[in-house]
Amino acid sequence: MKMKRLAICATSFGLLFSPINSQACTGLHLIAADGGVVAGRTMEFGFDIQSDAIVVPAGTPISNSLSDPSKGMHYTSKWGMVGANALGKKIIVDGVNEKGLYVGTFYFAGEAGYADPASADPSRSLAPEDYGAWLLANFENITQVKAHFQDVTLLPHPIEEIGGISFPGHFIVRDSSGASVVIEPINGQLKIYDNPLGVMTNTPSFDWHLTNLRNYINLSATNVPAVKAADIILNPTGQGSGMLGLPGDFTPPSRFIRAVFFSQNAEQNKTVEETVPQVFHIMNAFDIPRGAVREDQNGEVHADYTVWTSVSDLKNIRWAFRTYKNQSIRTIDVQKALAAAQDKIKTISMDSEQDILDVSTSFK
Repeated sequence: MKMKRLAICATSFGLLFSPINSQACTGLHLIAADGGVVAGRTMEFGFDIQSDAIVVPAGTPISNSLSDPSKGMHYTSKWGMVGANALGKKIIVDGVNEKGLYVGTFYFAGEAGYADPASADPSRSLAPEDYGAWLLANFENITQVKAHFQDVTLLPHPIEEIGGISFPGHFIVRDSSGASVVIEPINGQLKIYDNPLGVMTNTPSFDWHLTNLRNYINLSATNVPAVKAADIILNPTGQGSGMLGLPGDFTPPSRFIRAVFFSQNAEQNKTVEETVPQVFHIMNAFDIPRGAVREDQNGEVHADYTVWTSVSDLKNIRWAFRTYKNQSIRTIDVQKALAAAQDKIKTISMDSEQDILDVSTSFK
């Protein structure tokens, strides 16, 4: 029987083109009063990566993306999963499985380091871009991930489209309890960090970002009070005076600080259903408009922008999204999608145009 091959590529899909692309993705989560966890992330890129949603049922045979797949792991998905693909390929770049486990992969330029293929066991070897799907396919919570995250070895996989380098990525994993970890490949070994803040960006390493938070402990969502200088009462110039010093640029350290600030100060909603649109609102703070982030490479200008944003409801197991071209929120119920797929990999189009409703004569 011919095996269906699901080659999984990275969430930050800049690996297929220029290494400067997709270094501006941001992730966070909120927990509703009913215990429901809602994870959000942005996908930045320098062009439309033509994503569709992909539905991968349990029982799907999955191969690896190594140059010679026979020298890497082959396995069968224990759990079904849904998420975004890119470039029309049967790959997952951001997704959740049927047990409420979420995995996102973020660009980790200059930091990621993989094992030596000469000493690796082929039966447990994967390309870096395969790791997220392996987690989704096999585990249902963070406890299991912690016990098994090192059961595979990530090997270099030179990719011609980025000049023969391997995809540099690190991974955030969340479950329906609100637990979260970050996994990073450092010097050929996978290193895991607890992530109680639930926030993720890009380079440097996750522990560096946590240390950097100490530079911003003065920030507050509460406005500062008026002060008296000599005989003058000095009042804040307006709302947000407690946020003075909050970095507003799009570098990974600055986005990390903003993501912590907004997620930690968000008002808690009663239900997960109310929290899904709340997370979409917060992700607006990380939306990059075309032209705001540019880099010149050999006379060619690359400009990142937010291609799409996803929000995952880990209680009801739903994956929702909106795109640059269509800001309407669309959602996929994972269990319904898996049942309808009937044991076959299926795709759902994410590409659509924004409907603009004319309400000129819609009087009350």
